[in-house]
Amino acid sequence: MSFDVQKTRAEFPILSRQINGKPLVYLDSAASAQKPNCVLDAMVKFSRNSYANVHRGLHTLSNEATEAYEAARERVAKFIGATANEVVFTKGATEALNLLAHSLGNGLENGDEILISELEHHANIVPWHMLCERTGAKLVWARIEDDGALDMAHFKSLLNPRTKIVSMAHISNVLGTRLPIKEIASLAHEFGAKVIIDGSQGVVHENVNVALLDVDFYVFSSHKLYGPTGIGVLFGKCDLLAEMPPFLGGGEMIEIVTKDSVTFNDAPFRFEAGTPPIIEAVGLKAAIDWLDSFDHGQIKAHEDALLDLATNELQKRNRVRILGTTKDKAPILAFSIHGIHPHDISQILDKYGVAIRAGHHCAQPLMQRLGVTASARASFGIYNTADEVEFFIEAIDKAIEFLT
Repeated sequence: MSFDVQKTRAEFPILSRQINGKPLVYLDSAASAQKPNCVLDAMVKFSRNSYANVHRGLHTLSNEATEAYEAARERVAKFIGATANEVVFTKGATEALNLLAHSLGNGLENGDEILISELEHHANIVPWHMLCERTGAKLVWARIEDDGALDMAHFKSLLNPRTKIVSMAHISNVLGTRLPIKEIASLAHEFGAKVIIDGSQGVVHENVNVALLDVDFYVFSSHKLYGPTGIGVLFGKCDLLAEMPPFLGGGEMIEIVTKDSVTFNDAPFRFEAGTPPIIEAVGLKAAIDWLDSFDHGQIKAHEDALLDLATNELQKRNRVRILGTTKDKAPILAFSIHGIHPHDISQILDKYGVAIRAGHHCAQPLMQRLGVTASARASFGIYNTADEVEFFIEAIDKAIEFLT
């Protein structure tokens, strides 16, 4: 059975909206994906019937809430090839990376090195800058090729015994570049470095198995995975989580508190201080259940076809520059139009109901590497259609005509 995009679209109520009198064409899923009815319904049903705080209560509602929350942890673990005690819930990938910079980086010393790439989102840059300021460690940058691929020869040349952490994106949020994560992890481990992967885009467009990739940590956000905002995931290998000190203090993450001392709970609970995102965990589980009901190969083929169509059409426009041209890209298309600011492109497209992203995409070092201050970006999801791509191209032509 082939993938039925129209049937899928019917599950997303927001896609029936009109913007400025035009049907909404939502091409900003890399920033945040829309939510299907099953996710919205699961959260509402839980809120109405079973909501209470988790773990600490003995009454029926608390037991039901705890069961739902821990079922979400189990489901996430299965989704990425981990075990439940390796899954920490955070409020997003950004918090997960900050947690690692604080807790994993606690033992870094002056002269130690943290290796990242020019492709990274600010969430995988700023926490490491802050860690370097605290510890005297050095942030080292792996270059990218002109087509947006990671320069593997340069990456290998940077690895040395001082390399303590390698933190890279699975897929670039700007260029759609897929990085060879298994190879990166293998090379880094030869020098004893810990490997962290920002999977915010990767978990959406890849079948992720953290055990097969042999990464030490993998983080992602729910809201890019057709789930709710306010919840993210930190996978960490059991032995590493057990060694790491907590990031935040408060309830749930403790074992015993006295006037004189504190002992901490086991992982993953020691990293989940306070009331967790319970309703959001229910929504994330529903999103994963929903996404796994599809053939992932069919989804990839559908999204790849949309990317190819949009890329081929934009390449026919002489003034358009495609940013990132690696083979087997994820369905993310960054571009610039000579003489026109990306913000102006986005605003004109919005008048036709087309939602794209414009700016530096929280990746200013990458913009500098590409020689631009900003770009426009269209990103495609499970619900987009070829007709929407054609409408997007028509809107681009109208924007060029209006702005020149």
